[in-house]
Amino acid sequence: MKLSFDALKQQLKDREISLSHQRLKVLAFLCRSRGHPTADEIYLALREEIATLSKTTVYNTLRVLEESGMVQAIGIEDHETRFDLSPPDHGHFKCLSCGTVSDVPMDIQALFPEAMNHWRVDETQVNFKGICPDCLSGEEESK
Repeated sequence: MKLSFDALKQQLKDREISLSHQRLKVLAFLCRSRGHPTADEIYLALREEIATLSKTTVYNTLRVLEESGMVQAIGIEDHETRFDLSPPDHGHFKCLSCGTVSDVPMDIQALFPEAMNHWRVDETQVNFKGICPDCLSGEEESK
């Protein structure tokens, strides 16, 4: 379940993070996004709407949001980082056919209960790769 834009905006205020126009636009884009965008995808989507937007601003905004705990950076591929506003208790699935990254609901603590008892785990990322249902159904139709 993703938080509403208003709830996220309130989190910025609560953390005393400046509500700049660019920062709010990046946050709003992340709220609307379903595909865990990269910084470049965010920049390309917003650059016509915000004439003063730079890639540096997007990267800095994402860094601030990540440091505040509001955004999670996902390293599902070595050459790209994607960004996610979803709650922490989930994994990610990347389709090797269409490239879509989707949330996978899961109880991560239940997967490794013994490890959770002996160590303090600050971050967990569970990533899966394969073929998504849409691409699988397309393969079936073409047979």
